[in-house]
Amino acid sequence: MKDGRVVGFGEYRGVREYDLSGTYVVPGLIDAHVHIESSLLAPAEYARLVLSHGTTTVIADPHEIANVCGAAGIEYVLTEGARTPLDILVMLPSCVPATPLDAGGAVLTARDLAQFQGREGVIGLAEVMNVPGVLSGDEDLGAKLDLFEVVDGHAPFLSGNDLNAYIYAGVQSDHECTALPEAREKLLRGMYIMIREGSTEKNLRDLLPLVDACTAPRCCFATDDRHADMLAREGHIDDCIKKAVACGLDIEQAIRMATLSAAERFGLHDRGALAPGRLADFCVVDDPDRFRVLQTFKRGAEVVDAGYLPPACPASPMRVRVPEPDDIRITGRGEARVIGIVPGQITTRGLRCSVDAARIPDIGRDILKAVVTDRYRESGSGVGLVHGFGLKEGAIAGSVSHDSHNIVAVGVGDADILRAIAEVVRLGGGLAVVSGNDVTVLPLECAGLMSALPYDEVVRRLAALEEHARRLGAIENPFMYLSFLALTVIPELRVTERGVFDVGSFSDVTLFCR
Repeated sequence: MKDGRVVGFGEYRGVREYDLSGTYVVPGLIDAHVHIESSLLAPAEYARLVLSHGTTTVIADPHEIANVCGAAGIEYVLTEGARTPLDILVMLPSCVPATPLDAGGAVLTARDLAQFQGREGVIGLAEVMNVPGVLSGDEDLGAKLDLFEVVDGHAPFLSGNDLNAYIYAGVQSDHECTALPEAREKLLRGMYIMIREGSTEKNLRDLLPLVDACTAPRCCFATDDRHADMLAREGHIDDCIKKAVACGLDIEQAIRMATLSAAERFGLHDRGALAPGRLADFCVVDDPDRFRVLQTFKRGAEVVDAGYLPPACPASPMRVRVPEPDDIRITGRGEARVIGIVPGQITTRGLRCSVDAARIPDIGRDILKAVVTDRYRESGSGVGLVHGFGLKEGAIAGSVSHDSHNIVAVGVGDADILRAIAEVVRLGGGLAVVSGNDVTVLPLECAGLMSALPYDEVVRRLAALEEHARRLGAIENPFMYLSFLALTVIPELRVTERGVFDVGSFSDVTLFCR
């Protein structure tokens, strides 16, 4: 290696030499699609953690912080990313807000994004989630699609002629496939398929049969949304490799997906393989099948953990009117629309249940109240019902709520729900569990999305939150499920600060069916 690149293989005399006898050298791992904010870590802390797992490049979509802070949020990720050896390559968020009906902290037009063209580290347009806008020929969205040659997609369940039109518009990839037939259809129509394995989006096992020697060049791994505790406990892309091999995938194909396939998808011809002239990005592993990372090298230099560096923290917009009991009260009886949590997925089921508002919470049927409170304009709160959280008492709340990132809460009693929301407001953004006199919190000082703490302390506090929620009966990873309750671009049913939203009809609907 010289000047950060691979010179070649063979007999050389080095200024500095490493004896790696008995180990294996693998190209640096690449995450094909990730929201760093979803780790709850500031970019440099996120980098400390994933570098130790052999990742040397991530393709980041700063969609979350852009929805809160606008263009300043993109600047933040670019600036903070420059503080770390990890290559954080940015795909510009295409849909801020996610849909024309959503109202977050910012609106980014094609003109706003154009100012980032040619910036170092900016490589394309991120997941185009406004599928109706693409299909209807939305003018501003079309202008965004024209900005870059590399365009990522986001089109769960899209099929047939609508899928043809979506791809024809210029979208090249998808990371939202949850079933093999969907992934196969998209692959056969020319899309790259990103097989995702996050904290709640666990699609690897179902989609892995798609991969063989012919299709591996068009498939890569993505974590999308993976909390810091899962990163610390299970790993990053190295975890995807291990799980894929355990499911029967050939190790060479798994490594290809994690390296060369991802690099080629984004036109990164300077990495993804160990070959003369390419970047000397690689990791050292003990055994390919176990894939335990021993060392990581970036541009020819061994990565040595420099320790925690306090991050800059962008302001967290928090113009909130904490709701009163009357604001979240529901009345009526009859057939109600209930959001059904799907374990291991971020999709939901649109349930129809006979409900008497006076008997909510219905702990026996696990039907609880979900509340979303506007954190930007004091416009009020929307209320829905959700099945699947499992809480028997107390409430949880957070300011991480894709994609607008309003405050979202689920709980057994109104008093606890309101108290949990008030805790998040008091923190200026964060996660909270409340029950009786017990309160457990994780402040998220950076835009209400990321913590300014070291990653090991974030992991410790996440464990405390999880333990408190578990004592109340909650499902595993309750905050990740909570954060997707308001995501209006993923089927089937959601709740926003306006109330219940039906993704199929792409419209606000009443809680009780009429």
